[in-house]
Amino acid sequence: MRLLYLALMVACVAIQYPLWWGEEGWARVTVLQQQLEAQEEKNRALLARNNAMEAEVHDLKTGTDALEDRARIEMRMIKKDETYVQILTPNEPQPEVPVSYEVPGAPKAGKPAQVASKPQAKASARPRAKSDAGKPAKSPKPAHQ
Repeated sequence: MRLLYLALMVACVAIQYPLWWGEEGWARVTVLQQQLEAQEEKNRALLARNNAMEAEVHDLKTGTDALEDRARIEMRMIKKDETYVQILTPNEPQPEVPVSYEVPGAPKAGKPAQVASKPQAKASARPRAKSDAGKPAKSPKPAHQ
């Protein structure tokens, strides 16, 4: 009887060994569960990103708020009578964007508006050849395609 009991105990241990320490045992299941949780977290982050992009596409297609936000953030455009304020984090370099307070077409501050008596000739965009140096500038002709 003792021999049978001992044989059954050895058989139980032999069966349990692959379950606990084998290649497809509990250790492998634990590793796979951790990998599954990490992948599910990545999927949740990607789903949130996709939902945000989908909402932005919808805003861009239907309204002007998203366009105005993009213009303000990416191009630093502002509306008339608005003030643009940018808060920099510590150690962040100051952006090198020229700021102009002049409105195109408006007279400059401190100078009275001048009315042109005759239209001025526009300069040609193409460089002039040496033979044209003494001749007056001609208006550029459109290129034929």
